[in-house]
Amino acid sequence: MDSSLPSTNEPVGTVPDDLIGRLEQGRMQFLLLVDHIRPELHRYCTRMTGSVADGEDVVQETLARAYYEVSQMKALPHLRPWLFRIAHNRAIDHWRHEAHRASEPLDAALELADAAALEPDSVLARNQAVRAAISCFLELAPAQRGCVILKDVLEHSLDEIAVELNLSVPAVKAALSRGRAALHRLTEAPPPAPQARQMSMSLRRYASLFNAHDWEGVRAMLAGDVKLDLVSRRKAAGRSEVGSYFNNYDRAADWHLTPAWLDGREVLAVLPAAHASATHASVARYFIALEWVDGGVTSIRDFRYVSYITQETLFDLTEFPSHERPT
Repeated sequence: MDSSLPSTNEPVGTVPDDLIGRLEQGRMQFLLLVDHIRPELHRYCTRMTGSVADGEDVVQETLARAYYEVSQMKALPHLRPWLFRIAHNRAIDHWRHEAHRASEPLDAALELADAAALEPDSVLARNQAVRAAISCFLELAPAQRGCVILKDVLEHSLDEIAVELNLSVPAVKAALSRGRAALHRLTEAPPPAPQARQMSMSLRRYASLFNAHDWEGVRAMLAGDVKLDLVSRRKAAGRSEVGSYFNNYDRAADWHLTPAWLDGREVLAVLPAAHASATHASVARYFIALEWVDGGVTSIRDFRYVSYITQETLFDLTEFPSHERPT
């Protein structure tokens, strides 16, 4: 046996600090390289998943996968089609997982048909797709959804879409035509009647304590195994480690948390402090999503450092009743 090899009975040594530094430097260089594509990826993934937050999850998964793959390559591929191909596959995986769907064929609409007669004017189709609610796209089959988003929302060419989705151009045309027709029916249908809903008191209390800088009160609401994802910056776990995250908010004075609905979920919209009493969504800068178990916060996802997140965000802001507003 070669005595130079480490024994399997010996403890594994720690990773050298310089190696960790080089790996982090490489990751940051890669993220900088693809930074200009991220907002477009998010617009795509948001519509593919039907959720702003889930769309960002898929973007993060896409970039992690891409960084792993690029480490195995001798030369960089063309970034945009490569990243969109990864994002599409990740979005489909996410959609299937969330809906507990089996791996059925992606789209019966890929059966080639004479769809030219079904295709509306491209300008009208583009306007329709841009105006459509994000949730509408989930009603389309996956390939239809991908083709409509890429063509009518992001304005990719047919040839680009064929490369990005690994389809033939005729298949793209067929899926695009049928997807446009389906989206037209969805957008022309009368909207469903709004359902009565009430914001949870736990979320209201968390926001009230947060706005009052009552950090001990906020920490008391955390579960022992709480996890923090300061998206694109850092992650932490455990009440003690996560608790230090509030120090940055304590030092800042540019925010006000307001309970809101986003994609049917309760979130905390973060407004500029000067607009604390706003009732419209356009002033929100980003949002924070919480998860709860037995009254304790088990997950915090803070999108403060995702600069493009509000480009696709339509909040339904819910103000505090006056007697609950922090002083």
